[in-house]
Amino acid sequence: MIIETRSAEETYQLGFEIGKKATSGQVYTMVGDLGVGKTVFTQGMAKGLAIEEPISSPTFTIVQVYDEGRLPFYHFDVYRIGSSEEMYDIGFDEYIDGEGVCIIEWANLIEDILPDEYLYIELKYKDMSREMKIDRAARMHLNNQDELMEKKQEEMNNPTITQTNIIKEEKTTIIQP
Repeated sequence: MIIETRSAEETYQLGFEIGKKATSGQVYTMVGDLGVGKTVFTQGMAKGLAIEEPISSPTFTIVQVYDEGRLPFYHFDVYRIGSSEEMYDIGFDEYIDGEGVCIIEWANLIEDILPDEYLYIELKYKDMSREMKIDRAARMHLNNQDELMEKKQEEMNNPTITQTNIIKEEKTTIIQP
């Protein structure tokens, strides 16, 4: 699914809607240039999880834990990580396998240790807006490639984001102001 947002407020709102629907154990990965809106999206997602605490990118601490919402929220920023192995030093596997929701900024830097299934979010600048590609990803070492294709087809027929202010036009989705 491709979604275009035209302001930080729309990016925040999209994060909020996804956060409202997030469930225990979900992992969201984000990839995109500096300043493209990863932290704004994460702030909206945290609000959707009923977290009132201010959200900032944990660039130097790698992970920030928020426990006061409807689910624990684990916000990773791995921009400064030296190697995937360093993630285990901070308990990465415990967060990923835990009862909360994880969001990982710069997830492409630790692809080798991501869980088998996660939601992939790629943010890009596009003219005067931002384009977000949102896709359910699965590691290719799954036992059955046909099962993976069936799952993707089912998700295309039953999108997880359904709300009145998202309008689908062919393969592009635009959030109306």
